[in-house]
Amino acid sequence: MIIDCHVHAIAATPGHGQLSDYLLRQWNIRLLRWRMGVSSRDAQTLETQAEARLMETINATSGLDAVVILAFDAVYDRDGNRDEANTHLYVANDYVSELAARNSKVLFGASVHPYRKDAVAELERCVGRGAVLLKWLPVVQNFNPADQRCFPFYEALAHHRLPLLCHTGGERMLPNLSTEVEDPMLLVPALERGVTVIAAHCGTRDRLTHRDYTPAFLRLAHEYERLYGDTAALNLPTRSYAYDILLSDPIVRAKLVHGSDWPVPSIPPRRIGLWNASQLLLRQGNWLQRDVEIKRRLGLDDDYWHRAATVLRLPT
Repeated sequence: MIIDCHVHAIAATPGHGQLSDYLLRQWNIRLLRWRMGVSSRDAQTLETQAEARLMETINATSGLDAVVILAFDAVYDRDGNRDEANTHLYVANDYVSELAARNSKVLFGASVHPYRKDAVAELERCVGRGAVLLKWLPVVQNFNPADQRCFPFYEALAHHRLPLLCHTGGERMLPNLSTEVEDPMLLVPALERGVTVIAAHCGTRDRLTHRDYTPAFLRLAHEYERLYGDTAALNLPTRSYAYDILLSDPIVRAKLVHGSDWPVPSIPPRRIGLWNASQLLLRQGNWLQRDVEIKRRLGLDDDYWHRAATVLRLPT
């Protein structure tokens, strides 16, 4: 199977998820909603429109057998209590598992904040519902992956052989609460406990002035067999600089997993040639399809396209 391991959903109704008013007012989110054709601020209509656009995009994308849609857990404080004031985006595990049950091209990517009092129990419930990976974004969800409170959670992940897809490097789409937890090196405790880790974005920076954690990702890729990196959002101009580094190292290249970060736009990099870049930009309006076509033009081999199927915990 060829799988995109990094696709996002929008949920806004009780039981499915929420979007804060603050987030809806941000220019980048407004631009994305406009591009997706999700114009309404009514929660039910917004969610219905977003889900329809997501499914339409997935079904219209050739070259992919499946995508992993990611849940996104709320923020929790150090005592394990839900922090509503700082939760700007929430996508419930049950909502995403329901999407997967309704569409054969959708796989369930769970999300569980490790500081939750029921973190391990919720993880095991998600495994029972067919989760293929576990998603974290520490800089937004406000926790440290190297915190000892995460260690029992890592042991549960390793026991169930559920890979951890964890954001590394900078983040601009969502409000940052803990910018000191962007470093891929914070994932060493997970790797030491036998967890398969996919470092989302390979530690790349999200702006020119931001610290670049790509060297840390390269080091981990060389030192840990279970460390991978996804190519989600690497087609943004601020991150595409990393292709030269990642594709020139045979060991690192063999650790790359396909991901898009949809609905984040996919902008063709100059590395594929100005003519190819301009044609894709002008003629391919499906960002998920465009991401696939860019990476094929980058020369990524068959192993890359099939690697997710060997890394994820796919249902039998």
